Amino acid sequence: MTDFGDVKVYTVNGAAAGSSSSLPDWLTRKRAVKGKGRKRAIREQVEGTIELIQGFEFPEASNRVKTTRDGHHVIATGTYKPQVRVWDLDQLSLKFERHTDAENVDFVTLSDDWTKSIHLQNDRTAELHTQGGLHYRTRIPRFGRSLAYHFPSCDTYFTASGNEVYRLNLELGRFMTPLVLEDEHDEDPISGVNVVDINPAHQLLAFGVEGNGTVQFWDPRSRTNVGILRLPTSRLLPTGSLDASVSVTALSSRADGLSYAVGTSTGHTLLYDIRSPRAFATKDQGYGLPVSHVAWIEGGSRMAGDGLVLSADKKVIKIWDRNSPATNFASITPAMDLNDVHHVPGSGLLLTANEGIQMGSFFIPQLGPAPRWASFLENITEEMEDQTARSAYEDYKFVERSELRVLGLDHLVGTPALRPYMHGYFVALQLYDAARLIANPYVHAEQRERAIRDKMEKQAETRIRARKEPGVKVNKALAERVMREQEKAQKLEERRRARKAEKPVEGDVMEVDEAAEGGVGLLSDPRFSKVFEDPAFAIDVNSTEYAMLNPSSVAQKSKRRTNDSDESASGSEEEDAASDDDGASSDSSGAGELSKWDPRAHPGQRNVRADEAYARNRRQTKVKMVPLKVRGGTGPDRDASFGQRKSGAPQRRGRAPRDDAMDGGMEVSWVPSTTAADDGAPKGKGRRKGVETFGAGMERGGEEEDRTLSESEKKGRSYRRKGVRSGSKGAFRRMQG
Repeated sequence: MTDFGDVKVYTVNGAAAGSSSSLPDWLTRKRAVKGKGRKRAIREQVEGTIELIQGFEFPEASNRVKTTRDGHHVIATGTYKPQVRVWDLDQLSLKFERHTDAENVDFVTLSDDWTKSIHLQNDRTAELHTQGGLHYRTRIPRFGRSLAYHFPSCDTYFTASGNEVYRLNLELGRFMTPLVLEDEHDEDPISGVNVVDINPAHQLLAFGVEGNGTVQFWDPRSRTNVGILRLPTSRLLPTGSLDASVSVTALSSRADGLSYAVGTSTGHTLLYDIRSPRAFATKDQGYGLPVSHVAWIEGGSRMAGDGLVLSADKKVIKIWDRNSPATNFASITPAMDLNDVHHVPGSGLLLTANEGIQMGSFFIPQLGPAPRWASFLENITEEMEDQTARSAYEDYKFVERSELRVLGLDHLVGTPALRPYMHGYFVALQLYDAARLIANPYVHAEQRERAIRDKMEKQAETRIRARKEPGVKVNKALAERVMREQEKAQKLEERRRARKAEKPVEGDVMEVDEAAEGGVGLLSDPRFSKVFEDPAFAIDVNSTEYAMLNPSSVAQKSKRRTNDSDESASGSEEEDAASDDDGASSDSSGAGELSKWDPRAHPGQRNVRADEAYARNRRQTKVKMVPLKVRGGTGPDRDASFGQRKSGAPQRRGRAPRDDAMDGGMEVSWVPSTTAADDGAPKGKGRRKGVETFGAGMERGGEEEDRTLSESEKKGRSYRRKGVRSGSKGAFRRMQG
């Protein structure tokens, strides 16, 4: 069953419509004869299709198919060997088959039933068949292409290669003067006449000409040309085509006597009103193949209404409305190439002749009702929708030639045990299992171990949720973050559904994280596949651009790095405290690295061990406090300390004493000194040539002495001094005595 929009197409014979490949012929033959009675009925039910007409097939292929006018029989021709078969529709079975000497090209029935018919063969013969068999055989001068029977005059028209149409009068039993087709606008002679049509309303003859894209109309009473219809070849030919010829390959006239459907070799179907030279509708089949059959579907329409047109080429059957040719009412693509299509009048059933053993039957309920002899189709079509199809290759195994050598079956090539198909062979499943067991005796044990292992792994997954690996080459951190967001969104959705199931309140919708929803499908979206595969799209987390776009992630990373360094430093703090107890206090001391603990990186936190070590060092180290003295000035308080001086700085000449000096305050004046005595340094020591000292140990002038720096002086201090706190914390420094 194929669902084409609102129109359903049921396959009731042959391969399913729309399938991409057909079954091998040998497999079809075997399935046709395999099983009888109950087993076969069960197999058909499992396959999901029915056999509408028993034995509706030919040994190799079918050429033409038609129903009789009384609706009780189906007549079809096929090969191989060339034969004619008739099926009784009242019994839904084959009535008889009759062999011929040559393949059939076309045939028509002369009576309302199957008893009288005339057949055009591909060896230039015309055969008349009756109920008893072949009645008469005659030959025509050229190879025929189609035929039609004119009932009022008993003339049979044969179109063939060349510009002549042969007439065989069955009442007189002889050939009459042929009709000679000519085109006065074309200098080249007509190379052939492809098809003939007789209008059922006024018996006007229409001939489809090859090469020049014309349809000639003849009056059978006067046997003269009454008009020529020229097709718009420039619009039908594809762009850049080297072949500028268009042939008419199919013709069909409507019962109203005015409308004609014309099929061309370019795959187009044109609808004409006989009163106008311009087509009022054009349909393209889409494959560019010649149109083999066109027909007007009249009566019995349900959903579509009258005025539908059927056009078919070798690949597809299209049914469309004459007023809207761009839209298909239904489209059927059989599994095999089509040779002929026949619509059962007044119903929705189509019969096809194709390049395969099984002939096709398609039922479209929207097109029309089931025929009277197949009324059961109305009841079983709904059951066919629910049935599942069985694999046609269930009892066979496809094996390539390389695997055939491994199994040791290559010596069977060319025997019925191996059926060649495509690039390998079909082997019976039992034979394949036996050969595999012989080639590897432990195959069943390995398969059993594999099944047990798979079962154990499946059970382990239910107990322990393994971490899902993104399976990407680059940007794994981004892929993991996307997976976490997807899991978060999935959990929220499951929670929302569970809550709605417990308490179904209208309008109760749980909010889902938009960021999580945005990441869903990112890993499987083909548009972003290169982000996780191409190294050119790798994200550099150490770049400045990344730090500017993601400041929070960079800060978190540095914080994690600091915490890791703190943990590594905690184990060595006791050793640092022990080294401090020994009195090591130089700037380049190894008592603790600068990166061990930084109070500025951990605001509000304290290093307890460092505080304890500092307290121990402070108790053990004795610092001698020396009062600060001021150099310079005159008077008895020159060498006194700040606390011992009673009056401030000496008074200047000519000035009255200041109020703060009278009140016991003091004033300090720093006077630079250029003498060694003022400098307080012993003579001959600590003096350099050209260097002037002033203030509290400040110098000016002189040249830098050349001396070699130590390794510690070159690199600078890399360790923090213990027992010292920064000036911003307001703590005292430990002074070296």
